[in-house]
Amino acid sequence: MLVRRRNLERVVVSSSRSPYETYSPVPVGGPQPPSPYGAYDPYDPHNAETVAYGVLPYEDTYRPAYEPPAPPVPPAPPMTPTLPQQQRQAARGRAGEGRAARRRKGSERPDAIRRLLPQALVVAFLAGGTTAFVAKDKAIELNVDGKPRTLHTFADDVTELLADEGVAVGAHDVVAPAPGTALASGDEVRVHYGRPVRITLDGERREVWTTAHTVEEALRQIGVRAEGAYLSLARSQKIDRHGLAIDVRTERTVTIMADGQARTIRTNTATVAEAVEEAGITLRGEDALSVAPASFPRDGQTVTVLRVTGSTEVREEAIPYDVRRTQDASLFKGTEVVDQAGRPGLRRVTFALRSVNGVKQKPRRVRTEVVREPRAQLVRVGSKPMPTSVQGADHLDWGSLAACESGGRPNAVDPSGTYGGLYQFDTQTWQSLGGSGRPQDATATEQTLRAKRLYVKRGAGPWPHCGGRLHG
Repeated sequence: MLVRRRNLERVVVSSSRSPYETYSPVPVGGPQPPSPYGAYDPYDPHNAETVAYGVLPYEDTYRPAYEPPAPPVPPAPPMTPTLPQQQRQAARGRAGEGRAARRRKGSERPDAIRRLLPQALVVAFLAGGTTAFVAKDKAIELNVDGKPRTLHTFADDVTELLADEGVAVGAHDVVAPAPGTALASGDEVRVHYGRPVRITLDGERREVWTTAHTVEEALRQIGVRAEGAYLSLARSQKIDRHGLAIDVRTERTVTIMADGQARTIRTNTATVAEAVEEAGITLRGEDALSVAPASFPRDGQTVTVLRVTGSTEVREEAIPYDVRRTQDASLFKGTEVVDQAGRPGLRRVTFALRSVNGVKQKPRRVRTEVVREPRAQLVRVGSKPMPTSVQGADHLDWGSLAACESGGRPNAVDPSGTYGGLYQFDTQTWQSLGGSGRPQDATATEQTLRAKRLYVKRGAGPWPHCGGRLHG
């Protein structure tokens, strides 16, 4: 800045740190002290040199804080003074010139101030810009997935810092402090990358994301109790960015009931069968378990060992035969003739007899063998309309005769098996009258019709004891 002091003091251009230099005024009209510089005195304010525009009349002493100080400039050697008499003469000779110069410089001084003002503003701007530059610079510690480093940045927040450093983060990554948080010098920013872990936990598969670097840390983050657990990988196994797959079986309490005793164990086995074996129980023969041996043992589960003893038994069973009927127009309706009698078949069945823990179970069919195939029964069925009368025999009392011979029963057979039916026909007589099969197998109507025809041929002779009933 440019400073002019009153009372004819020296005009000094000074930096912000240079003190003003003040000199004693020269009395006006009094005796002039001799000047060591002769007629031209550089310290005479009336003879001060006018500075050209753009030229600073002083050395710039401003130095940024981070630059080393300039070496000191050695002082200029003093000028050799002239004789006192010569100085007084030179001063008197320039007195008139000094007064004219003061009047001339009085009108030029405002222009010089205006020329120096922009340069002073440039110096101030440079000093303020350096201060702002230093204030924007921040020292930040950036830790990316466990790898720390200290850096200087002009980023305003965490998001801008990560973008400047080329650190990309995804949905499963963790940034602390959160993206968008403003930064200050000395802050620490941590980035933890997410890693996929495909874990089969106690038989159930799922995928989780973790920022842990080892299996042990991942299980701790997921909340899996690893004490006593089975791990398919070592706990110190490193987890890279691609993740890994791990099988974990935690320790569970399982109770085994066998031979009337309960045994409770802590196990991390994969199947119930392994848990039973771990309990020291051996399965023999047909022994079984109350749950599937290959199932996963659950915490608090109770498994019962079934001691099975048994034997086999063979039984014979009859195989029913089929009855096949065909229509026959030569036979009266209601008449059936058996051409082939049916015969049942025979099979052998093997049953398993079991006892579970001493209790007998229902026999179980395990094998069937056919010894003899059944034979079907063949029957002819009459379709011919049955006549209702026989001339010469319709007026007789056939009901009384039937009651006397068979008690009125169409299927009656005498004790010898020779005679049958209502009227106790023998088979030969029955068939001679047009009947088929046995008389006792025919309907009552057909039997009466055949009896009437027999009466027309032979009279009441075929019924020697009951024939008289025909006439009342």
